[in-house]
Amino acid sequence: MSASLSTIIAIACGAIVANLYYAQPLIALIGPAIGLHPGVASTIVTVTQIGYTLGLVLLVPLGDIVENRRLIVTTLALPVAGLALMAAGQSAALFLAAALIVGVGCVAAQMLIALTAHLAPEKTRGQVVGNVMSGLLTGILLSRPVASTIADLFGWRAVFGAAAVWSAISIGLLARLLPERRPAAGPSYRQLIASLPILLARTPLLQRRCAYQATLFAAFSLFWTAAPLELARLGYTQRGIALFALAGAAGALAAPLAGRLADRGWGRAVTGLCLGMTAAAFLVAKFGGPFATAALVAAAVLLDFAVQGCLVIGQRAIYTLPAHLRSRLTGLFIAVFFAGGAAGSAFASPAFAAGGWPWVTWAGFALPILALLAFAGEFGRRR
Repeated sequence: MSASLSTIIAIACGAIVANLYYAQPLIALIGPAIGLHPGVASTIVTVTQIGYTLGLVLLVPLGDIVENRRLIVTTLALPVAGLALMAAGQSAALFLAAALIVGVGCVAAQMLIALTAHLAPEKTRGQVVGNVMSGLLTGILLSRPVASTIADLFGWRAVFGAAAVWSAISIGLLARLLPERRPAAGPSYRQLIASLPILLARTPLLQRRCAYQATLFAAFSLFWTAAPLELARLGYTQRGIALFALAGAAGALAAPLAGRLADRGWGRAVTGLCLGMTAAAFLVAKFGGPFATAALVAAAVLLDFAVQGCLVIGQRAIYTLPAHLRSRLTGLFIAVFFAGGAAGSAFASPAFAAGGWPWVTWAGFALPILALLAFAGEFGRRR
């Protein structure tokens, strides 16, 4: 694992995962163009996240039994096709089907992270995987301003067309630069999949971290799906929405900071802090009038910082479990919290249509409060 290969993998992971979020700030533009009612326009984001969840459960475990480079390149062909269809699609049914395909194929990023862990020497594995995760998180956080900027200049269809071209380029680079990795003989695919629900049911630590992250990611998706609608109501153009979305990039700073605090034994304290910060972000977002924009920016920074920090803490926690289960543990953890994100984005448009921004903020506030109640119960069990 050279430094250059690590950097290329980090950039590829960021570019792949960004495909899941390009539609988030654009639903007000896409919905009318493909005939989706405003009350269900956020279904676009939800379907993509559902596809990603399915891919995590059904495709990522294949990394334990299939040659990894071939698996990654083949999987990455799915978002190329799906993004091209999203760029050209005229009907809601075709667009949503393409979004599902994109979501399934974007799990190639998680396959890349697992391959990185295998390639990196043990003494530098944490550092290398951390660098790749930073690339992935940066892709998530920059996807919204990039999408808004391109849509403002060239229209929303150009966003998905450009993403399809970049994904095709990524296939060529990864096919050429990734080394082969052939796993040793292990369980069958059916046995791998069958073990997933048993593993979740028998691993309390995994259950807790899934619960915390699913509620936080539901709040995260709720905010970032509804915020462009609120900004459009306030009179902002796509360029203004793009500038607002840059505020979320501050969340990338949370990953290394949270990791260092966890290494020093502060993981549980930081978890509680992140849950509280998420609730506080939605209270801040409720401020209106002349402070509305400043409040939204402050809420975005708080929210992204808290959600990304808790994610790093959660991953570090589940990696203390047996190493031979690591791929399945990772797939389960990410699949469960992405299911939470899909639920949050699905609720965004109905909530905004029914009660406007106040309903969104109250719903977002309730989610981390539920997580804090579960977190308090953890202390009760310990006593």
